[in-house]
Amino acid sequence: MPVDARTLALQRPRSLKSALAMLSKDPALTPIAGCTDVFVGLHFGTLDQRRFIDLWGLDELRGIAAGGAGRAGKAGQGLRIGALTTYSEIIASPIIRKRVPMLVAAAREIGGAQIQNRGTLGGNIANASPAGDSLPVLAAADARIVLRSAGGERRVPFDEFYTGYRASVRQPDELITAIEIPPIAGRQWWRKVGTRRAQAISKIMFAGVNGPVVRMAIGSVAPTVVLARKAAAVLAGGGTVAAAQAALKDEIAPIDDVRSTGGYRLQVAANLLAEFWRDTK
Repeated sequence: MPVDARTLALQRPRSLKSALAMLSKDPALTPIAGCTDVFVGLHFGTLDQRRFIDLWGLDELRGIAAGGAGRAGKAGQGLRIGALTTYSEIIASPIIRKRVPMLVAAAREIGGAQIQNRGTLGGNIANASPAGDSLPVLAAADARIVLRSAGGERRVPFDEFYTGYRASVRQPDELITAIEIPPIAGRQWWRKVGTRRAQAISKIMFAGVNGPVVRMAIGSVAPTVVLARKAAAVLAGGGTVAAAQAALKDEIAPIDDVRSTGGYRLQVAANLLAEFWRDTK
């Protein structure tokens, strides 16, 4: 049953500073922006939250630019993406197309044009669903999440951000303000498997980078996105694809649900690993 709108409360700050002050005073407020998942939850009555803070109008959280820190901590060598950047903006961005084409590929497969115009990268991260299409890309890209509160700012490596199913290290008074991606050396790769080629929730997603450092990340195979370190180490060390597939099966724990079975996901993950290695050699 849809939630009664009369039970809802909404704050609309005019600046990031104002938004952080509101959260500092009332951490129970739930940040929203594109609302592509929130509206669904309200319609079906599955959302527990009733008090929200609307960030959509905060241009301080938008923008795509060279900047941030590289892996060595040198300013200006990375890519900084504002948390309110939409998938449409990612698809259209020349700098993201050049530096992180796998993120563009993932953005193209997130819903239809309406979702791409409203959904934001920061929202996909904050939603913390293991089926979030952008999450394996960010894990494989060694991204960092920029968190800010009224008391200051901190950066969290993406592979340390999630603590469990739909849970993260973000504190109630913090906002995701940006995503920083260091320079990526190597060939990038992305695949999504769903019930159809477009506008489908993922059964499984796989993002990888084959370069001086091999990184592979998989979604919808565990409570959180999985950075497959052991399988990557096998490939980087000259091991066989079969050995890497065996290592991968020890790193993921897919379940049966309404979209697929755990056994199917397990086999598809192994198949995608083989395709990634073949296509990027």
